Amino acid sequence: QVQLVQSGGGLVQAGDSLSLSCAASERPFGNYNMGWFRQAPGKERELVAAISWPSTATYYEPSVEGRFTISRDSAKNTVTLQMNSLKPEDTAVYYCAAGAVLATLRRGMPDYWGQGTQVTVSP
Repeated sequence: QVQLVQSGGGLVQAGDSLSLSCAASERPFGNYNMGWFRQAPGKERELVAAISWPSTATYYEPSVEGRFTISRDSAKNTVTLQMNSLKPEDTAVYYCAAGAVLATLRRGMPDYWGQGTQVTVSP
């Protein structure tokens, strides 16, 4: 069973940058579509970004497009979410996710979840 271990996150000010990383415990990691979700207090979990396999096509939630970048390093078994120009409304718990089927991952039903990491952006 794949385990996804997240790192990064924390407290930053508006306009700052943060990078979230997700490492998979199993190879070949590159067979999975990967995504980052977030859940803010009182809100539903939403897909922020996704990267497909094998095409590496990317998808971004409109509010983060141009500010966030998702990338994967199959050799290191990691996927990264680089977040720039952070806003207070980006504050949430962020979750890494892996899924064999891109469509179901994008609907919020991946095969595996990371443990979640808090990102807090102060005004």
